[in-house]
Amino acid sequence: MSGESEADITALFGAASRGDTEALARAAELLHEELRAIASRALAGGRRGQTLRTTALVNEAYVKLVGAPGEPFEGRSHFLAVAAKSMRSILVDYARARSARKRGGGWKRAPLDDVLDAVEIDQLDLVALDEALNRLERRSERQARTVELRFFAGLTIDETAQALGVSHGTVENDWRFARAWLHRELGGGDEP
Repeated sequence: MSGESEADITALFGAASRGDTEALARAAELLHEELRAIASRALAGGRRGQTLRTTALVNEAYVKLVGAPGEPFEGRSHFLAVAAKSMRSILVDYARARSARKRGGGWKRAPLDDVLDAVEIDQLDLVALDEALNRLERRSERQARTVELRFFAGLTIDETAQALGVSHGTVENDWRFARAWLHRELGGGDEP
């Protein structure tokens, strides 16, 4: 975080919640490398031929994070969790649009389309994962958030516990259950 403490980041988010847009931009700048790491993990995921650039995904997520009014960020973990969810949404929307085009449906040009046209994402897997996470969220919102924070944001067990306001053991249990549940839901059989 280039010398900035967790308290400094939290103070910037506090100032942003009081309307200081420069504070939000500064906090996002300080967390830029962590945002890139989240984007990189979101793009990896084993999808063959993935050529989407990390920078493009970070930029699109940044626009969503700072451009839309919403609840104020409580700190680093909360901001990164919302960023991970935003990136997941961007990738799933793109996968659905690509799938629709392949089926001959119409599509609208989105801000990332110029960069994303070269992407060869296994859309079915990404869409299936998103649908499974949505089903898990209806069953247990906390377990779905755990997957987003661990898988998409790359947070540790302790960071996830802090972001969710639960214990280390609760996150371990949720993570273990959610992985097994998703494995089964995505056609991996009964055993993870």
